[in-house]
Parts: sequence; structure tokens; C-alpha cells
Amino acid sequence: MNVPDPVRQRSVTMANTGGIVIAADHAGVPLKRDIAQLLIEAGRSVLDLGAHDGASVDYPDFAHRVAELVTTPENRGEQGAEGSPAAPAHRFGILVCGSGVGMSIAANRNAGVRAVVCSEPYSAAMARRHNDANVLCLGARVVGTGLAWDIVEAFLAVEFEGGRHARRVAKIERSRP
Repeated sequence: MNVPDPVRQRSVTMANTGGIVIAADHAGVPLKRDIAQLLIEAGRSVLDLGAHDGASVDYPDFAHRVAELVTTPENRGEQGAEGSPAAPAHRFGILVCGSGVGMSIAANRNAGVRAVVCSEPYSAAMARRHNDANVLCLGARVVGTGLAWDIVEAFLAVEFEGGRHARRVAKIERSRP
């Protein structure tokens, strides 16, 4: 893996949010591998849904798989049988394609998904704080591994603030068909 040492050695403080499900199309495979490895090194559980090589694939297939896992209640750590808490398996998803845009559009077609394309850390943190984003989309042709890791760190390090933002997120969810 071609990850610069300063990125690999960074101390990561991330909210304890369970595992991460990650996927990419053919354009995003190298960046997805780097991010998955860095997440594992940071102590996170990672489920890699592919793609695993450069063979041409259709990004919506991967976006919908990630969306399904992120929005299934037992995968989000919601109440299990008889009120017992289920293990938080996949509360967040990370999708990588050439620009991040296609993955975001496809993922957002799924109820309960709030996917955002970010190319810098501030937007990633604010998407979590104010929009309760649960899927981060990255463009492999837009950001390199170092910046992508900064974005992932920012996304996972903060929690949704709730309050007036919860009311707004609820309005987004009600507007879905």
C-alpha cells in the first residue's frame, strides 16, 4: 500500500460507532484499499464489499449494497429481540468512485441514507453534525490517500448534534417517496 508514513502514524480519535462497510467501483479500488487498511489500523471493523480489481463494474450496485447494510436496523445497532441491544455492526458506509458523485446519487435513492460527497474535512464533519450523514462518498480522481484519510477521520470523529438539526433531518426523510 502506498500510504505516506505521516498518515499511517497519525493518532486517530473516532467516535465509537461500530464497523464501517466500504465499497468502490473500478475507479475507486486503490483508494478504497488504502482507506480500509487505515481504518483497520485505527482499530475499526471493516466490511469490504468490493470491487477488488480494476475490471469495469456498475457503481449503483455497490452503492445499493452499502445503503442496505447501513439502513437495516440490526446493522445500525438498534434494539434487538425482546428489547436487547443489537451489536452495532455497520452504522456508516464509505463509497469510492471516480468523483464520488455517482455513488452519492445512487446511495441517496435508498430510504434512510444521507450520503455526502466530500473533498475536504470541514464538510465531512458538518455533514455528520448537522445532517446526520451516514454514508461518505469520496472521489478517487479528486483526493489522494492523505486527504481522503483526513476526510474519513473528520466524518467519523463527530456525532450528530440533534436539536434543531434533527427536525430538519426528519423533514428530509418525510420527503422521500
